Amino acid sequence: MLNLSMIVKLRDNDTIAAVATAVGESGIAVVRISGQAALSVADKVFVGKGPLSNVPSHTAHFGKLTDADGSFIDEVIAVVFRRPNSYTSEDTVEFSCHGGRIVTQKVLQRILSAGARMAEPGEFTKRAFLNGKIDLSQAEAIGDLIHSQSDAAYKSSLRQLSGDLSREIRTAREELVNLASLLELELDFSDEDVQFANRKTLEDRLGEAVETVSRLISGYSVGRIYKEGVRVTLAGKPNVGKSSLLNLLLQEDRAIVSDIPGTTRDTISESISLGGILFRLTDTAGLRETGDLIEFEGVKRAERESLEGDILLLAMDYGEKEMVQSDLIYRKLIESCAKKDVRVLKVFNKIDLYKTEAFRQPSDKSSYYVSALTGEGIESLKKGLYEMALAKKSDENSVVVTSSRHFDALKRAKNSLNSAIESLKSRKSGEFVVFDLRCGLDALGEITGEVTTEDILNNIFSKFCIGK
Repeated sequence: MLNLSMIVKLRDNDTIAAVATAVGESGIAVVRISGQAALSVADKVFVGKGPLSNVPSHTAHFGKLTDADGSFIDEVIAVVFRRPNSYTSEDTVEFSCHGGRIVTQKVLQRILSAGARMAEPGEFTKRAFLNGKIDLSQAEAIGDLIHSQSDAAYKSSLRQLSGDLSREIRTAREELVNLASLLELELDFSDEDVQFANRKTLEDRLGEAVETVSRLISGYSVGRIYKEGVRVTLAGKPNVGKSSLLNLLLQEDRAIVSDIPGTTRDTISESISLGGILFRLTDTAGLRETGDLIEFEGVKRAERESLEGDILLLAMDYGEKEMVQSDLIYRKLIESCAKKDVRVLKVFNKIDLYKTEAFRQPSDKSSYYVSALTGEGIESLKKGLYEMALAKKSDENSVVVTSSRHFDALKRAKNSLNSAIESLKSRKSGEFVVFDLRCGLDALGEITGEVTTEDILNNIFSKFCIGK
């Protein structure tokens, strides 16, 4: 493992450039330059009232961007950010030119020919991290913010970007560093049998650290939903109205609806937002015995998809409500979902065909009566989906872990800290306790980037767009 200072020494000092806005036709586009020679490169291509290398930081300047022979490329506004007060903590110049593929590429190619090189994916943010502007969890939050597809994902990314998670991790690490330092000091005086830390106090303080880590781990189930959304599979027998339910939830005719059994033969996926949470809905083929090879494959896919989601929306005809436990297809599917920890929400459709009954929504919150034809009961179903997805919803102001990388690091940290506690209880030598403590510290350090590897960094920033 490498610490941050070691990685900073390994980075190059090239000046980089890239288009920072989306490719395509637009009012303006932004081309960003960052690095030691950013201002001198900008001066080679920009013609204004004077050299950009002489202007103050955080100022905007109108001028022309010209080719090497002085020919006109575009009118631009250059915004100068002097180090360390820039996104990357390096000298940075951002050219706002007219939007459009051709003009933007010509501006970028001119800057590259003047001495900059093309930035790698996420390299601007990577430099912000390497220069200490942000930590690694905040860098990841920037990527999550850009890719957020729901209000919940947006809000959780903002909290992480503001440093909420980082502060929790740093507080825990500082406490553990103090404990490790006391134990290592004892080891230096091992011949004198000196004890600098009371063992019961050490055990209690380690227990508090484990509680903090455990709390962060427990929030991941909700955090993953905030970030990735809820995977909901619609399953059931043919002609129970799965496709009609999908269309009603989406409020559009996405799936083909027909009286002919077996119309849906493959999975159809779309997304909706309920209460700020993204729900990824997948309609599947009707579950039944069939001799049709194509439909048979669709049924197999439906069974597999049902066990890979977070929630199974099991659609049935209202007339079958007394047969759920006795029907072999339904019973096997519900039992398989229980083994896979997939929650089942039973939806009894076509209540419009049973007008002689007075319909009240069941009180168990896992069954709903609806009519895909009239829309009756659909709002209750949406509310039920939301409540089932966030059965363990956290406090809106609490720190929520959304990254699987962070979740894995927290689990390793917890295991190491628990091992340290066990070593203390069994009165093992301080070396064993310190070793486990250091492993826990390293795991937590991976989250903020205080301890990391080039492979981890490359994997994280390769998922960014080139201009970020």
